[in-house]
Amino acid sequence: MAGYKIDRQVVAFGEHVRGWRMVLGLTAQQVAERADITRDTLRKIETGDPGVSFRSVVQVLRALGVLDQTVDAIDPLNSDIGRLRAGNLTKKRAR
Repeated sequence: MAGYKIDRQVVAFGEHVRGWRMVLGLTAQQVAERADITRDTLRKIETGDPGVSFRSVVQVLRALGVLDQTVDAIDPLNSDIGRLRAGNLTKKRAR
């Protein structure tokens, strides 16, 4: 069941990427060129293909101008729980 939810979220993520492209009035070709990827790779990202490289996704987010927002969104220090447990960020892993 968890895999199904992740698949849905990957598809939703791709739809949001496409939404940003459309809102910005950019063609798939323009975004692909700016991200230095193929249009086929962009299509895979926009349709939620989980086999696309993380680097390609990041390049597209940068090309759309939303990479900084995305990185900030997952910064643990931008959340109450993250600030509360910030001390855990400096602890070394047990070997």
